[in-house]
Amino acid sequence: MGPNAAAAKQAEQLRIDGNTYFKKDRFGAAIDAYTEAITLCPNVPVYWTNRALCHLKRNDWERVEEDCRKAIQLDSNLVKAHYMLGLALLKRQEHAKGIRELQKALDLGRGADPKGYMVEEIWQELAKAKYLEWECSSTKRSWELQSLKEACESALKERHFLDSSQMEGFVDDATTTHLEQLEALGKIFNKAAEDDTPAEIPDFLCCKITLDIFHDPVITPSGHTYERAVILEHLKKVGKFDPFTRQPLQPSQLVPNLAIKEAVQAFLDKHGWAYKVD
Repeated sequence: MGPNAAAAKQAEQLRIDGNTYFKKDRFGAAIDAYTEAITLCPNVPVYWTNRALCHLKRNDWERVEEDCRKAIQLDSNLVKAHYMLGLALLKRQEHAKGIRELQKALDLGRGADPKGYMVEEIWQELAKAKYLEWECSSTKRSWELQSLKEACESALKERHFLDSSQMEGFVDDATTTHLEQLEALGKIFNKAAEDDTPAEIPDFLCCKITLDIFHDPVITPSGHTYERAVILEHLKKVGKFDPFTRQPLQPSQLVPNLAIKEAVQAFLDKHGWAYKVD
């Protein structure tokens, strides 16, 4: 066995040891094992992502980011690396960058294993991230709008004071005009704030079974749309029929509902995922 092969074998054993430590919540020992494996074979991505996961468990987000970036350099298609990097960036309040990484992880996860546990987990974190991004930007815009509104109101009051002092005998007319201007100003700013008001999710964007917004909508021959995972579970455990029409239905008859999927994305893009996710 050559030196390279011996190093690779030793590194793999260290990975196995690290996994054992990790399962026992001995994250420090696991980090040491993965670090030794990396020293022996620095070009194996899984050693970096395994160590990053240990850092994540210890809330050491700076090291999570470092290890994930190294893993992505070695293999840009690593779902876990993009996922953990996204979480690390969110911890640094870099919402846009974090969301991009989570979206990349979601796209890769759907391509590799559409029904895998990681897809749902990533989707939930992406939902939270988009809501936080909306919340931060909304708060900032609300503060800016309120400051501008107060400045405009102050300017109107000052103008009203000057007009009143110069229009003796016409004070009532000046007051009426001032009140009308304040009312108009209020309507303008209320309209400007509408886009930051969380919207109710339209019924047609929600699965009839889960009542939650669609993740992966599919349509049946009868024209009903369901969440893919939910309808497949129904067909498997309840029976091969449409839950609402009771017509016979096979998994092969389910077709992605691209129109609803695009509508969901448009709604989320506009409203910034303006609803809470548990």
